[in-house]
Amino acid sequence: MSDPVPGGGPLLEVRDLKKYFDVPKGRLHAVDGLSFSIDAGKTLGMVGESGCGKSTTGRVLLRLHEPSSGSVRFDGVEVTGLPPDRLKELRSRMQMIFQDPYASINPRHTVATIIGEPLRIFRKVKGGAEHEAKVRELMETVGLAGRLYDAYPHELDGGRRQRIGIARALALEPRFIVCDEPVSSLDVSIQAQILNLLQDLQERFGLTYLFITHDLSVVKHISDDIAVMYLGQLIEKAPTRELFRKPLHPYTQALLSAIPVPKAGARKKRIILRSEISSPIDPKPGCRFAPRCEFARPECLESDPPLAEAAPGHFVACRRAADFE
Repeated sequence: MSDPVPGGGPLLEVRDLKKYFDVPKGRLHAVDGLSFSIDAGKTLGMVGESGCGKSTTGRVLLRLHEPSSGSVRFDGVEVTGLPPDRLKELRSRMQMIFQDPYASINPRHTVATIIGEPLRIFRKVKGGAEHEAKVRELMETVGLAGRLYDAYPHELDGGRRQRIGIARALALEPRFIVCDEPVSSLDVSIQAQILNLLQDLQERFGLTYLFITHDLSVVKHISDDIAVMYLGQLIEKAPTRELFRKPLHPYTQALLSAIPVPKAGARKKRIILRSEISSPIDPKPGCRFAPRCEFARPECLESDPPLAEAAPGHFVACRRAADFE
């Protein structure tokens, strides 16, 4: 595997990233003006409701979806305009772990074939014994027993299938990995194992993660910073501890209030969001959360609130930001 990435400075820089899809009723604003960065060796957790654009963001970063506009710079290289040959080379350093470990692998291939496929496509090793040795090394790295070398995915449980996906992502020695809800389909006990594995791999190889999830209790465990999305937009971003200590956006406050308290008899006030969610298809000007926000003001419906720094390192897109100072 590659040497750990030295700390300091952003490895990934995203500016005004947009991804629109034309649908029968108009234009769907799946990702609408995202700007953020991730420092080398760190994890940015991205959270929000289903349909808010988290997974689309991850796919656009890797150009599995082509962006509608905006900039994605990886290690100083602009990703969005790369020709196919340059993009293929870059993808060896930018990988993805998918949500469904069974749907993301070929059920007709063995464990060895699935993990070794990137090595074959990118010609990273010679055939025969060298190829097998590398595959077995990757299996050992992610905690897959050697006896599973010739096994098929249907013979394995969800945790082992996800380890296959992780091993495949590591095969090309990447620096950046998009983790798209990698534990959401797993049992709680297996979730903890996979999360610990991802953290161990990050420490060992200096990996940088974008960790996408809808589960704030999971993202708290693994992330250095957290970005909260709502209907395609980034509405709050802060260091993990700061976000949990003092969430500023009403939507973030509602999300945190929904986390169960793991203590008998303990209670906390649950914030119930009422009214309907705004449509992401040709959205009107104004804050998209305003129809569900008890603090909405007339000006909230006039234009999009900017993402502003309300406290050092703590950014929020809310017109109440002045009230937080």
